[in-house]
Parts: sequence; structure tokens; C-alpha cells
Amino acid sequence: MKHIGLLCPPTLGHLSSMGNLGCILQQRGHQVTLFGLPDVEKKIAVSQLGFSKIEFYKIGAQDFPRGSLDDLVTQLSKLSGLQAVKFTISWTQKATEMMFQEAPNAISEAGVDFLLVDQVTVAGGTVADYLGLPFVTVCSALPLNQEPRIPPFFTSWEYRNDWSAKLRNQFGYALINHLTSPIWQTIAHQRRQWKLPPYKRWEDANSPLIQLCQLPQRLDFPREKISERFHYVGTFRDVSLQPTVPNLDKTFPFESLNSKPLIYVSLGTLQNRLFNIFYIISKACQHLDAQLVISLGGGAEPSELPALLGSPLVFRFAPQVELLKRATLTITHAGQNTVIESLTYGVPMVAIPITNDQPGIAARIAHVGVGEVVTLARLNVSNLKAAIDKVFYNKKYCINAVEFSSAIRAAGGGKNAADTIERLLHFADSRMKCIN
Repeated sequence: MKHIGLLCPPTLGHLSSMGNLGCILQQRGHQVTLFGLPDVEKKIAVSQLGFSKIEFYKIGAQDFPRGSLDDLVTQLSKLSGLQAVKFTISWTQKATEMMFQEAPNAISEAGVDFLLVDQVTVAGGTVADYLGLPFVTVCSALPLNQEPRIPPFFTSWEYRNDWSAKLRNQFGYALINHLTSPIWQTIAHQRRQWKLPPYKRWEDANSPLIQLCQLPQRLDFPREKISERFHYVGTFRDVSLQPTVPNLDKTFPFESLNSKPLIYVSLGTLQNRLFNIFYIISKACQHLDAQLVISLGGGAEPSELPALLGSPLVFRFAPQVELLKRATLTITHAGQNTVIESLTYGVPMVAIPITNDQPGIAARIAHVGVGEVVTLARLNVSNLKAAIDKVFYNKKYCINAVEFSSAIRAAGGGKNAADTIERLLHFADSRMKCIN
């Protein structure tokens, strides 16, 4: 058995993915430790993300004291588009510097001998190289792997295999590479300090052993440069585990739900204070003979919203999985967890992507025919109403989503990912025995 360390961003989406995978490995007898900011310890305790038996090692207390994460999330929750991307990059730059200062000693002191590194935690690979530890890259969000035919993650561009699309993509990659250059300069400097070979391209930060991707392969754009170490394994989430909020399923007023088709609305746990979007959604759904249920993802209280039309049910948190089991339609920001969970239960979507990788995921929703997309630039009541009506009344979207449900369940998810990791561990152990 191994002592496995987890490195990931301190947001619920990434923590949920890494926690579910870590929990599966812990149940198989491995010791698992999550390294995180002080606020993360409280976040996982409140959220019950499957970390009940996973050890926690606090890092970053000086740069990110208690309460600072909530302040950062509050700022991000009010931003959208490129402004939010730049904010996320700035925060990642600071987190990268902290990781280099504190993670090596913490990981060594804890006695970790193998790492799982979220792809967004770009410092993780360098830390692993410095410590001489094997690591696996985990794509909890949309894979950041750059290819000429694949539009950049932060765009809602459609997939096309022609020269103009490749030129467009090249421009997009040049932009994101420019915006993230301070992070890569920090990494390059640290690798020189630690006498490690330089990265020739940013993809070198991924594991040379295995890269595990939560995104179902059928939901991704066609890739031509997939290496043997890249594995589409499906969602790590086991819906049989406890809900994401303690006892929420017991306290949620299910009796308030009626027999009408249920439309579930969530803008996730980060971009959830753009209150005007909720108003536009309520007005665009007002004509439907359906029940609107809105989850604010813990980012606001229902009383903070403007008066919504059609008397929707609004909750600070809602039991997403239980509601998706009953839903006819999901209106979402296109966060990967919500998208995959909607498809797990065969629910088509209308996506309103806000920032980061959400536009890229939304573009894939449209590409495979499980929903429609309304970008922020085009968001108004008329355009959103047209998209909602199209998905709500056209059965082809539901049929496509149900087909995805079968594919997602067949992918193996967390079990597949854990099996892949354990095969790697077994191979490494066998190789060391041969050498010795």
C-alpha cells in the first residue's frame, strides 16, 4: 500500500473530484493525505466531500490565512468572461509561489511516496520532480491539452477542422499563453533553482506516466494527439456517497415540488452572484408549464436576489443529484460537474457559460447535441427563451442525453481511475524489485 498525496485547487468542484478519487483509493487500503489551505479544512468538513477518513495537511497559512479564500471566491463570483479568467490566473500565480515554498517540506514530512496532481495545480509536477516522486495528472476540469484543431478551453468556439478554425485557435492559444506567462516564468525560475530540466512546452507539466480525464470521451472534441498515457475514465463521483451538504436531502422541502416538469437551475459555487442572470432565466421560463428550482450554490441567500418571475423555488443550496433525478431540463453555467451529473441522469441542458473552462464545455454540449448554448454576449430574455423552448420541446435532446447516460455509467469512473493508478503502482513496485 502507498501513501498518496493530493494536490488540487481549493474550490468545491476540484475538491469534490479529487476527494471522490482519494476516497476510493483510501477504501482500497492506501493512506491518503490532502494538502490544502486553512480554509479548505473547514470547507471539506462542511461539505462532506468524501474526505471523512482522508488526512489533511495544512499549507499556505501565511499567504492565505483563514477567511481569505471566502474573500477571493466572493470577488470571483461577481466576475465573468476574460476578467474572471485574469483574476483566476492572478490567484494561481500566488498559489504557485506558495506551493514551491511550502509543499516540498510538507509532502516530505508527511511521508508521501506518490502524488495525484490536478492539472490546474501547475506547480505540482515540478514539486514532484524535485522530490523524486512519481505523480499522476488528474483532469478534474476540461483538459487543457492544446491541439491545433481543438478550440482553447476559455472559448465557446465550435469545432471545425479547417485552416480558418486552426488559425482562430492559434490566436486563442497565443492569448492564453500570454496571460499565463507569469505563472510559467515562476515555474521556469523554480526549475532552474532546483536544477531540474526546463519545460519546453507547457504540456510538459503533465505527468509522463498517466493523465486521467473525468470528461467522457464522447463529450470531448475529436483529438488527434492523444498519447497512450491519456485515459478518459469518466466521472469520479459515486452518487451513492453522502450528499454534498450535510443532511441536505433530509432537510430539503421535497414536498414543495409539484407534478409539473422540473427545470433545475445552477450557476455553480463560484460564479453565482451575477443575480441578473437568474432574473433573465426566470423571465425566459415564465411561459412554461413547469416548476423552476434554483440553487445558489452557497454563494448567496435567496433574499439577496431581485424579485423573480413565475414564483420559482430558490435555495442557498439544493440537493443537486436528487433534483436531477426528477428534472426535465438543466439550465447551467456549464461547470463540468453539473454537466456530467445532468448527463448521468439523462437530462438535457441549456448552457450559459460565464468564464474559465465553462465556454469550452458549453461548446461541447452543443457539438454532441445534448443542449443549446447562449453566451453572455447574446444573453437576453428572447434568446434564452428560444434556446429553452428548443430543448424543452424537442425530444432529440433528451434522447441524446439518455444515450450519454449509458456511456457515462459504462466508462467506469472512479473505479476505472483507481484501477489505472494501482496498475501503475504495481508496475513501479515490480520494476524496483527487479532493479534491487
